[in-house]
Amino acid sequence: MAGPTTAERGERQQKSSGPPGPGRFGRPRLRTMIILASAVVLLAGVTLWVLYGSNWLRVERVSVTGTRVLTPAQVREAADVPVGDPLVSVDTEVIEARLRRALPRVDEVDVVRSWPHSIALRVTERTPVLVTQKGRDFIEVDDEGVRYATVPRAPKGVPTLKLEPARSGPAAASLRRFGEDRLVREAVRVAGAVPDAIARKTRLIKVRSYDDISLELADGRTVAWGSGEQGEEKARALTALTKATPGARHFDVSVPTAPASSGS
Repeated sequence: MAGPTTAERGERQQKSSGPPGPGRFGRPRLRTMIILASAVVLLAGVTLWVLYGSNWLRVERVSVTGTRVLTPAQVREAADVPVGDPLVSVDTEVIEARLRRALPRVDEVDVVRSWPHSIALRVTERTPVLVTQKGRDFIEVDDEGVRYATVPRAPKGVPTLKLEPARSGPAAASLRRFGEDRLVREAVRVAGAVPDAIARKTRLIKVRSYDDISLELADGRTVAWGSGEQGEEKARALTALTKATPGARHFDVSVPTAPASSGS
């Protein structure tokens, strides 16, 4: 019997060296994909259990930093952090809003998860730059004009703000136009511009209108400041004026290009 021809042998060789059929590696690949998918699902399940179901990552401690007048206990009570809950589930924004609402003295607060068991409350309190008197108490005013706390004694070195808006004439029109809150902010603006050497001696900032703000110093001297505008220029003029006329009792820098002093 004759053997296969050369052509037949070549055809068989091509068939044996061709690409594998679809079932040759399909099943192992499918099994690998199923194993990987199962591993991912298992890992996700374990992660969720560790974060939410286990006792490993739950809130056990609440730390407080940054307080000066407030106590850490007051901050913790106002924050009402859910001790015992999963750390990951704590809503830090809700706690921040709760603190601001409950404690107006708080200016800024950061609520931070400190893994694995703590919540850190980092507080910045408002600092008074003025106080207003109400009966026997004093209301603290910060550098944004926010009246935020009532205290029985004025903080040391903080001037008293006295609002004396006139009820008739141009000053009354100023009150109607700007409102009391704006006048308070202008007083704060002036307090921030007064030179340090004068600020340390300032005991009273008096506001009659937007353009009529004056200072009373502890030694009885007075300063007519005018509006809160041109604060830097007025500060320089007042510094120069007090050096040039140290015996004067009254200084006027309401027009900083033409400052004046009087009295002795």
